[in-house]
Amino acid sequence: MYDASCTVLENIKNDRSATNSLREEAIGAYNAIRSFEFIFILHLLQEIMGITDILCRELQNKSQDILNAMNLVTTTKDVLQKLRLDGWATFIDKVNLFCKKHDVDMLDMNAQYKVGTGRSCQQTDHITFEHHYHIDIFNNAIDFQLAELNSRFSEEAMELLILSSALEPREAFKAFNIDHICKLAEKFYSMDFTEKELHTLRCELKIYESDVPHHPVFQKMSTTSELCRGFVETKRSERYYLIDRLIRLVLTLPVSTATTERAFSAMNLIKTRRRNKMESEFLADSMVVYIEKELAEKIDSEEITKDFNSIKDRRAQLE
Repeated sequence: MYDASCTVLENIKNDRSATNSLREEAIGAYNAIRSFEFIFILHLLQEIMGITDILCRELQNKSQDILNAMNLVTTTKDVLQKLRLDGWATFIDKVNLFCKKHDVDMLDMNAQYKVGTGRSCQQTDHITFEHHYHIDIFNNAIDFQLAELNSRFSEEAMELLILSSALEPREAFKAFNIDHICKLAEKFYSMDFTEKELHTLRCELKIYESDVPHHPVFQKMSTTSELCRGFVETKRSERYYLIDRLIRLVLTLPVSTATTERAFSAMNLIKTRRRNKMESEFLADSMVVYIEKELAEKIDSEEITKDFNSIKDRRAQLE
């Protein structure tokens, strides 16, 4: 792919029939991809994105296993940290090997790194190329990725997700744990339960453990939302009203990782150059329709038209 890209750019820059601007762009792009810095950053992106790809796909999965996802976050951070501490030598050897294979000029890593045009007045720090690429680029890129993971998945957020997974009916209520559920209500939803209700909740959970997992309606369920619907259908939302309250609170988690990941992915597709001028509210509404495609497909267009016309008189009649 790299050789093919170089060949295409060479053909364009040598093509006399091409416009000057196109040839200039091709020359600039060719010089850029034939530089050591480009090769280095390309390999670094491949390395980091290769490590985080599994985690990204897991978080975008609508029916994710929260415990496995949180374990994968920890594992991903460990692998990135190991790359930062022990991966430099192997990584730079791989970059040099690629440069040698494709006849790209390699750098003397012990030479002084020069900023800008290289004039002495522009040099604030006298560092080597190795320091620049190892510390300023390699380490900083990994540190940024680790910081992003730590901010997205703080210890408190991870604990909240792990404790809430105890309510999931997945695999015949395999993750069910009374202590975890009580801790979830006490630590994260203390404003929604009185001290007396917390005691009653534990009693409800003991009865719930011997009842719900053995009921045929709940045995094939895998998500908390399905469990909530099952509660309503079997009227267990009245019998276990405190558990039902906690389930509904969990379903409104502000750290819904899958929704967040899908929203960012949707924004990349929706926010095109043409849509950059739309107002934030209109953009948000468009994203909701795009993200929740399955629900949007069930909405009747004729009903939308009727609602639109009923709001006020329109010049254009849509019906």
